[in-house]
Amino acid sequence: MAKHPELDLAAVIGSASDALHVRRAFGEAYERDGHTVIPVARILGGSGSGGGGSSTDVAPHGTESGGYGIGGGFGVQVRPIGVYLIDATGVRWRPAVDVNRIVLGGQVTGALLGMSLMTLMTVRSLRRRRPRQH
Repeated sequence: MAKHPELDLAAVIGSASDALHVRRAFGEAYERDGHTVIPVARILGGSGSGGGGSSTDVAPHGTESGGYGIGGGFGVQVRPIGVYLIDATGVRWRPAVDVNRIVLGGQVTGALLGMSLMTLMTVRSLRRRRPRQH
């Protein structure tokens, strides 16, 4: 019987540990114009793995059906959220501006205003078409 591959859980856990380390959330500090800058990010991660097995059942053609499956994966999302600025006056927080979020908010607001305007115009049009009762 052929040897089946094995899932190396230690390697998966090691990769997850490296990816979700505090260094990812707080980047390497650097100096700029007399300020120490420490970048900060939000980290999200997830992983999954699977296994398999074999069977000694006989397949329709008289051969053994020896199914086996294995797999695993890991994903990380890193989103910058701002920086800490440290100088002689103290520590200040400077949030990162997410332009995509601002644009999306504008699009949603525009769509809601457009739908509200269309509803208002439709209601006014329907009221004008009704014959007046004396």
